[in-house]
Amino acid sequence: MSQLAATARSMTWRTPAVIILCGCLISLIGFGPRSAFGFFLTPMSAANGWGRDVFALAFALQNLLWGIGQPFAGAVADRFGMVRVLSVGALLYAAGLALMAYTTSPITLQVTAGVLVGFGLAGCSFNLVIAAFGKLLPERYRTLAIGAGTAAGSFGQFLFAPFGVALIDNAGWQNALLVFGGLLLFIVPMALALATPRSEPKPAGAGVDVAATQSLTAALTEAFAHRSYVFLVLGFFTCGFQLAFITLHLPSYLIDRGLSAQVGGWALATIGLFNIIGSISVGWLSMHFPRRYLLAFNYFMRAVFIAAFVLLPASPVTTLLFAAGMGLMWLSTVPPTSALVTLMFGTRWLATLYGFAFFSHQVGGFLGAWLGGLLYERTGSYDIVWWLTVMFGLLSAAINLPIEEKPVLRAAPAAA
Repeated sequence: MSQLAATARSMTWRTPAVIILCGCLISLIGFGPRSAFGFFLTPMSAANGWGRDVFALAFALQNLLWGIGQPFAGAVADRFGMVRVLSVGALLYAAGLALMAYTTSPITLQVTAGVLVGFGLAGCSFNLVIAAFGKLLPERYRTLAIGAGTAAGSFGQFLFAPFGVALIDNAGWQNALLVFGGLLLFIVPMALALATPRSEPKPAGAGVDVAATQSLTAALTEAFAHRSYVFLVLGFFTCGFQLAFITLHLPSYLIDRGLSAQVGGWALATIGLFNIIGSISVGWLSMHFPRRYLLAFNYFMRAVFIAAFVLLPASPVTTLLFAAGMGLMWLSTVPPTSALVTLMFGTRWLATLYGFAFFSHQVGGFLGAWLGGLLYERTGSYDIVWWLTVMFGLLSAAINLPIEEKPVLRAAPAAA
């Protein structure tokens, strides 16, 4: 009886408003420092005598390990609850940033900025916040809350981009990393609001939902045999490729074109600001329109904006217009993608199945970040990768159109 009373007391303060607020703050703090990594490329490379490919490889490794770690973090969170995963992720992320401030060799950069930050992000990024919203919130709040959580990550980008530039200019890049690491520790107490119960599989029997008894292996087998899920996963690759390349290399690209670092800072901030509008709007649209069409339109318009940006002369005006357009579509793939996973398979293994979709996203991120640095060092230009982002955008627009938006068919549970 005391356990029931304790559970009841814990729920009294965790209202939907508190859950959404704390989840949004976790998304903001978690996404902010990572989105400002591009501003550390030039000063860190200059201080250590590295080419751009060294920092790009560490950032690419970060993206890849974030993607590899996400399904495992999701599975642990699905099984044992969110608090442990969010807290451990925040501590790893903070340690990676703090140690990154003192790195002097490529291998230590890969361990700190790559391994520690990558696995840390897998444990405390907005992906787990989205899964927590799916598990904790009533359905009438869910899709809009997912859009708000995604938008909060973008607001973190809006805040941390100019904040990072100002910190680097006034306190140096090392102190900027230490400040970022300290801010991440606030995630640990806020994770308590997103506590989800341990998931104990129930014995199959009459009146028991099949999804509630489904094992992880069965869930993965079901998902990867489902054509629409596979299309969704493949299309998400493009989102990661485009976002990682632009986040890391846009500031340096603009400097190469004769613009200032401040323009790059405001460009990434503008992306974050307009993505608040885009993510919340698409979260609302996902409740009223087919999600596959929203995804296809997003990828197609990204290709159009990127092509126009590359072809037009570089200027502060064209850069900020590009940033505003891309911002509307930046993370607005997330609400329809997560909503489709929930619709197809339910919430039992939501963090895990969305984690595998996100792994595809991060493989794209690895290639976008790494190829940007590698091909720049080989050719002296980012042009090849810019046009790859256009091509992938068109392909993903096409691959999302055949997705079927309906729950997967499952056999009825056997009678006890």
